[in-house]
Amino acid sequence: MITADHLVKTFIKNEKKNKKSEIKAVDGISLAVGDGEIVGILGPNGAGKTTLLRMMSKLMKPTDGTVRIRLGEMEISDDVEVKRNIGYLSNNTKLYGRLSARELLQMLGVLYGMEESDTRERIEEISSILSMDSFLDNRIEKLSTGQTQRASIARCLIHDPQVYIFDEPTLGLDIISSAAIIDFMKKERERGKTVLYSTHYMEEAEHLCDRIVMIHQGRILREGTPDVLKEQTGKDSLRDVFAELIAGGKEITDEY
Repeated sequence: MITADHLVKTFIKNEKKNKKSEIKAVDGISLAVGDGEIVGILGPNGAGKTTLLRMMSKLMKPTDGTVRIRLGEMEISDDVEVKRNIGYLSNNTKLYGRLSARELLQMLGVLYGMEESDTRERIEEISSILSMDSFLDNRIEKLSTGQTQRASIARCLIHDPQVYIFDEPTLGLDIISSAAIIDFMKKERERGKTVLYSTHYMEEAEHLCDRIVMIHQGRILREGTPDVLKEQTGKDSLRDVFAELIAGGKEITDEY
């Protein structure tokens, strides 16, 4: 389980004439994602989604608030242990272009302290899941956009983490590759994994996520299951729910 408690992230913006102003990218968000649960984070550009995910992965220190990660009854706080138990996918991750996808994964296996045989087995498993066999030994700088995205996703899977934090994982992927990622996430949920999943694809979120958290201007606008959100707004699709809530810019007060 991963829990955020009143997270705040403030950035300083330089204005004209040496003036500075504060911008709250995230403004008091509390959120918990349980074991065996996939929670989707939705919001317009600039809503604070990526900043929230970076803080929940402990890659970014919050201005205020706390993030806790629990494995069973044990809470982990050591930076090394956090990295061993989280697979974090950024939407702008840069990879080592001169390495092949296989070499990248082998290197990460060493960094995570995995046995060489386990790394080999895991690479073959991931390559099958993501349909990487045809380019696994090609240099990353020679890969297409979709292939590079699959290589980036693969690096998050190599150490079999307990928590996945994915920011736009299917961006740039074709329908078949996207479906493979979605099916993989569902199987990981069955294994009791914790998944925090940001996407702009409404149909994908509706099909995959147990619960949706919509944020706007750094705050939670509304959260609930896709069915509950549709019931509250009287809409037939999550896309229409999203448009309704963002246009309104305020919370729905009905309780369900």
